[in-house]
Amino acid sequence: MSGSFAAFFILSLLTIGGAVFMISFTRVVHMVISLGVTFLSIAGLFVLLGAQFVAISQVLLYSGAISILMLFGIMLTKHNDQEVPGHRKKSKIISFLIVAALFVIVFTGIQNTVWPAPTEAAAAMEGHPKEIGIEVFTKFVIPFELVSVLLLVALVGSIIMAKKEGD
Repeated sequence: MSGSFAAFFILSLLTIGGAVFMISFTRVVHMVISLGVTFLSIAGLFVLLGAQFVAISQVLLYSGAISILMLFGIMLTKHNDQEVPGHRKKSKIISFLIVAALFVIVFTGIQNTVWPAPTEAAAAMEGHPKEIGIEVFTKFVIPFELVSVLLLVALVGSIIMAKKEGD
């Protein structure tokens, strides 16, 4: 057994375990933490695939920003922790059936797909962080700056909306 196989096995267990815990927990904060574990282990899987840029984006965007955004959303809203009796058992059975059906569909699709082998030069250059940076900051600098201004406006708007609700 190689080290990459062991790392893949551990990261896969963390990914699946985090997702299962996310749908199993009843407290929302525990769900967000489980989702964060899932996001981090997916980033580890991207590192094993050699997609370092996607892995860093996964950590920065999903593990950091989205998880924090969910926690702020939970803290700023009022929610009721009471459940309907018997509802949890029905939803578990329905969730299990849906996940089992999705697993069968995805597994069958993966087994029946013929995957072409990439050339070595294309695989070495595709998705390299340096090449992506050169493309973004030479050809796409205006859209990049427009997106940053749009995100800044959205941040200021959300702060103003949260402050109005607090008053």
